Amino acid sequence: MATSSRDELKAKLNLETSRIHWHELQTYYARGNVVRVAPALDLLEVAAELTEDNKARFESWMREDLVGEVSPDLARAWYDRNAELWAVVVAPWVLVQDQSGQKLH
Repeated sequence: MATSSRDELKAKLNLETSRIHWHELQTYYARGNVVRVAPALDLLEVAAELTEDNKARFESWMREDLVGEVSPDLARAWYDRNAELWAVVVAPWVLVQDQSGQKLH
């Protein structure tokens, strides 16, 4: 993808990014549509790669545990504190990122 197209995609995704509380994401989590993104990654970069269906990049991130499912333990911890997360939708997925600095396993 050309740089200007990539920048335009990221700008569009940025407009669709917001903070949301975990309780509001329960339906999506129950459907298996929530993807955890490690704070070390740029949420917009991950969303852009998903939009472009870059499987190799996602497989690499998954191997490094930087992107993946929300574990039941993490979901419970987020639920208990009704965590406020950054989120962006790349249908049918909701990418979420916890930037609170709390370390959870």
